[in-house]
Amino acid sequence: MTKDPNSLEGRIAWITGSGRGMGRAHAELLASRGADIVIHDVLREEAEETAAAIRATGRRAMVFNDDVTDACAMRALVSRVEAQLGPIDILVNNAGIGEHAEIEEITPQMFQRMFDIHVRGTFFCTQAVVGRMKERRFGRIVNISSIWGMNGHHTASHYCAAKTAVLGLTKAWAKELAGFNILVNAVCPGGVLTEMPIRVQGMEKIRAKEKLVPVGRWATPEEISYAVAYFVAPTGNFVTGQAISPNGGETIVGF
Repeated sequence: MTKDPNSLEGRIAWITGSGRGMGRAHAELLASRGADIVIHDVLREEAEETAAAIRATGRRAMVFNDDVTDACAMRALVSRVEAQLGPIDILVNNAGIGEHAEIEEITPQMFQRMFDIHVRGTFFCTQAVVGRMKERRFGRIVNISSIWGMNGHHTASHYCAAKTAVLGLTKAWAKELAGFNILVNAVCPGGVLTEMPIRVQGMEKIRAKEKLVPVGRWATPEEISYAVAYFVAPTGNFVTGQAISPNGGETIVGF
């Protein structure tokens, strides 16, 4: 019988920012393909809800609420997961925040927080898990960037810069870690209908922006998760250092 190229049976996946939105969708899809899931979100109630949904499918789930910018806490998290579930095979660096502001409005605190969560968080989570991945000569890491990290935007320059930095980490790690069979890629979504953009922009602005997308709408979280799943399953075994942008044709990249 031919093995399913989408199967994640026996894998353990750590997904940051998985209490709701895209992170929850990533967790649910990877669990449906056989992975056990490490749910990680500062939103405690939402994280527990995601874990309950995962366990209802028969997969195992652990919940953590630690700050991704705390390097010591991330190392401790990995140790606890290994003790209870086993070594982590997959890391999806999804935790993030969104914020619109013109350059004069961005305070030092806003700038620092944006880079702390997106860049420091991605770095420290990866640093915590990569040693054991090297020992086992297997790892799949997906960093969630943004179409704005590729093309910029007329507001939120601090967000754009942080998401561009995530792409820089992706490229460097892909080259550094490929020899250990650790593959590192990025997903750069366009507009996605989740709680964060609805809260930041409002539905009226979102509906106006949807008209500019060739397919006529923004993505569902699940549609972004399929890109993540491609990279972490056997389907992506020859792919590293790449960025895919599910954006409905809003921007054509890669040609």
